[in-house]
Amino acid sequence: MRFNLEVDAHHQFIRSYGPGWVNVSEREIRQSLIVTPERLVSDWPPQSFAELEEGHFAAVVALEPEIVVLGTGLRQRFPAPKLLRPVLDRGIGVEIMDTAAACRTYNVIMLEGRRVAAALLMIET
Repeated sequence: MRFNLEVDAHHQFIRSYGPGWVNVSEREIRQSLIVTPERLVSDWPPQSFAELEEGHFAAVVALEPEIVVLGTGLRQRFPAPKLLRPVLDRGIGVEIMDTAAACRTYNVIMLEGRRVAAALLMIET
């Protein structure tokens, strides 16, 4: 069975991903990023899970999502609750998963027309 997916060209869509890269709307990104339907931040500072800081999540909140999908690399890892404080204090939902799952989940939520932000750490090579 063949599926045809119509994607609005004005929205940022994750087309593919792999170890060390994510393709967003035909642009290959090779470092951590934040993507929303309207915006691509291709230089999100943390390059590893260990580098995550509270301020990194403040940058996500500034994009005003209703839900944040955090991709933590090759496997699912949960950051300390204090790091998520900027998101949780604003009443924004947070889903934490490995980056591959986060890419797929972002696309589904984005296609539902919701204000989603995916904060993605690269899948380690």
